Amino acid sequence: MSPANLTRRRFGLLTLSALAGASCAHPPRRETAGAGRTLDLRIGEGFGDANAENISAVLRSAGEEIWKYCPNTRWEVPGFFIFHSNGSPITLFDHRSDGRVAIGLNVKGSYWAQFAYQFAHEFCHALSGHANDWRQTWMKERKANHWLEESLCEAASIFAIRAMGKSWKTAPPYANWKSYAESLAKYADDFTGKVAAEKGVGFVFENWFRENEAALRKNPTLRDKNRIIAVELLPLFEASPAGWESIVFYNRCENRDAGKTLARHFADWSAAAPATQREFIKKIATVFDVRST
Repeated sequence: MSPANLTRRRFGLLTLSALAGASCAHPPRRETAGAGRTLDLRIGEGFGDANAENISAVLRSAGEEIWKYCPNTRWEVPGFFIFHSNGSPITLFDHRSDGRVAIGLNVKGSYWAQFAYQFAHEFCHALSGHANDWRQTWMKERKANHWLEESLCEAASIFAIRAMGKSWKTAPPYANWKSYAESLAKYADDFTGKVAAEKGVGFVFENWFRENEAALRKNPTLRDKNRIIAVELLPLFEASPAGWESIVFYNRCENRDAGKTLARHFADWSAAAPATQREFIKKIATVFDVRST
């Protein structure tokens, strides 16, 4: 489908008007930084009638809202390969034979909010496992605190869409996508509002976390719980977006005890990160009442 023929769609309980009328005469913005900094996306098949150029524009916009806060981080050239996943969205552990990081998204058609949401989540996983000296990361073995990475990635999704709602007011990928900034902002607000409703009156995060940590350690992808944590963490990233670069060091640790405590994980994460990121990691730890990192 050409950029001029995009339609309106709905995604789940949250509504976002599909981006319409993009003109090929006004190509999407591209990063022009040095090797390893460009978000180079190759789009595979299987995404229905969604146009590859438009998919790239939406994904790049979502990724750049986080990537611009990671100036000391790089990717191995040549970049990313985006394939259609019949199961859950996924970032593969192993690079493709051409060196690209492979990310699978479970979307068909012009559900652009869903594309942005899923890609921002997987982009955060890519930061934690594929950036800089990625062969040093702790990726494949089971980790009792993997729920935290999943929750951080959910926060990345909300952060990116909310940020897109602001940036598209003045600098959308295509000039005639500017009017959709309000819909993006509403999408994020509806999402956080839904989570707030699920928490209910009298919700105390510390109490809730104590009751749910064991379940999360057993099953890290309990999405309703990941999203409650994500909304709790979101203000930290919006106040200090440079903290996204701390994710690069999340899996960079020598202590690979599969059953390590949360306090030990924060200590290892902080030790692996540069000094400039340690105060931010401590702020995340404090949310979970972990005081010594």
